[in-house]
Amino acid sequence: MSTEDKTFAGADASRDAGRRSPFAKGIGVVRFLLTTWKVNLAAAMEYRLSFLLLAGMMFVNNLIWLFFWSLFFGRFPVVHGWELGDVMMLWAVGAGGFGWANVLFGNFHRVAQIVSSGQLDVYLSQPKPVLLNALASRMSVTAAGDFLFGVVIYAWAGEHTLAGLGKFALGLAISGLLFIGVMLIAGCCAFFLGNSEGIAQQAFNSFVSLTTYPADIFRGMARIALFSVVPAGFISYLPIGLLRSLEPGFVLGATGMAVGTCLAGAWLFRAGLRRYASGNAVSMRG
Repeated sequence: MSTEDKTFAGADASRDAGRRSPFAKGIGVVRFLLTTWKVNLAAAMEYRLSFLLLAGMMFVNNLIWLFFWSLFFGRFPVVHGWELGDVMMLWAVGAGGFGWANVLFGNFHRVAQIVSSGQLDVYLSQPKPVLLNALASRMSVTAAGDFLFGVVIYAWAGEHTLAGLGKFALGLAISGLLFIGVMLIAGCCAFFLGNSEGIAQQAFNSFVSLTTYPADIFRGMARIALFSVVPAGFISYLPIGLLRSLEPGFVLGATGMAVGTCLAGAWLFRAGLRRYASGNAVSMRG
């Protein structure tokens, strides 16, 4: 069975699927995602103690980082216009965005591994959207602690108004989409470069690290790269450009970059499927 045949196996499996309206197809995708998330959560809750411990340890890990930041700002109250409250909200939107993305689409940073090891065959053989199926088939247990951490920090240091809540929700959406989009692009390198798990892992570590530092400490070419080549700056500037004082230009740019990276990643994934060589790894997935 050729790669192209496998790619379109889902469409051939059901003649009626192609005749449905776009709205009906959209409803079908939503139902599929909801069912997948329900199954993932049920599987995680089979081991409740492990779930709580892993999520709790990630929460504490993030809290320790904030403790060290509090020591720093205790000595230097204002750094390039940033105060402790801004850094707290940086960690809230960064960890919270990463958390929801990793809970709902837990394979977004494992695309290179899935492609290189031939595990993509499992998703190609099923009558579901290949990319969404691959991304949503895993839920990170520890990421639940990241998301909870973000919510708790907002409740502690955020703007407790309807507008403040709306801005925080938008910040979480931008942050999560950027994580997904950037790592999807990095992961798709495996289609064109072969085994690129190392590249994807380095991209993941670098991106996560850069989102934890205030954007204004970077100058010159480093700052330009932070808002272009490695768009982590669109996350690390959210506490200033969105949460503290709404800057329309920055918000539009951040939203565009978040959506754009996801669309670019989806396009690369689709293009990569044409080059994908089967790993003969078809198996049953519960």
